[in-house]
Amino acid sequence: MFIPRDLIDKFEVVARRNTEANLETCGILCGTMFRGQLYTTHLLIPKQVATSDTCATTHEEELVAYQDAHHLITLGWIHTHPTQTCFMSSVDLHTHCSYQVMLDEAVAIVLSPRHNNPRYGVFRLTHPPGLEFLLKCPEKNTFHPHPDHIPLYTNADARIAPGAGHVVLVDSTQGRIKVVDLRGQ
Repeated sequence: MFIPRDLIDKFEVVARRNTEANLETCGILCGTMFRGQLYTTHLLIPKQVATSDTCATTHEEELVAYQDAHHLITLGWIHTHPTQTCFMSSVDLHTHCSYQVMLDEAVAIVLSPRHNNPRYGVFRLTHPPGLEFLLKCPEKNTFHPHPDHIPLYTNADARIAPGAGHVVLVDSTQGRIKVVDLRGQ
């Protein structure tokens, strides 16, 4: 999967107002498949409700309508941790589970604007055991512990996980991202 590197910086700009208010922001990664490769071309910012620890999309029908009109597939999602470091919380893991069930290559990008070690991460569930474990987990919408001995997610960035990561961040000469803010703010 190819993701334009400037997607993260553009998302940070879109999320800035929420970040300053200690609210999470989320976006949907969309794109196309060409010659067997996935290309991220669009970042959709849906209508949403947020707290300092959560973000949930609303009016999903607007996302579907935009994607359908522009022939886009969902490739994953991105969200901020305005007060926390870069990791996948239990709620993040369950949210991403639904993306990865639909597309095994789907990724979750976590941006932690106030922390630089690391500032962002590109993640996916392990398969097995992470995806299977989360599909069976009875707690889905609350923060809860998962066993530490099971590697539920991994880095998908090919630079950080050579041989294991399937995501290549490309510069803007190789791919541009279109940001579409559906919040109407």
